[in-house]
Amino acid sequence: MNTIVGNEQIAKAASRPMGRLAAYWTVTILLAFSIALSGIGQLMRYGGNVDLVTDIGFPLYVTTILGTWKLLGVLAIVMPGFPRLKEWAYSGLFFLMTGAALSHAFANDYGDYGFHVILPLFYAALVIASWAMRPKSRRL
Repeated sequence: MNTIVGNEQIAKAASRPMGRLAAYWTVTILLAFSIALSGIGQLMRYGGNVDLVTDIGFPLYVTTILGTWKLLGVLAIVMPGFPRLKEWAYSGLFFLMTGAALSHAFANDYGDYGFHVILPLFYAALVIASWAMRPKSRRL
């Protein structure tokens, strides 16, 4: 009986890292894709990105800065190696997203149903989830 229980525990232990790795990459790819699209949109000043920034009182050149930071952060998180750079990229994206939510909230620019505040906070939650689930090879 101990042999069976022991084998079940070994099977459970072996399957956990694979599930965690799959969850990490799912969250990280969703995060990277979303932030990259946002960064490209800001660099190209596409869609409502101009109004989104100017309505809360920021100058238009901020879109170039934010778009560049977003794309560089995504590259740092997705590429292999450079664990210290990844830590900085995660923290930078977290501060970028929470800063966006707070900027819209302080400017009373909540958008429809609070979308301008909720979406950046959702991205910040994805950043935290990706950071927390990252494999040992991507940690300091």
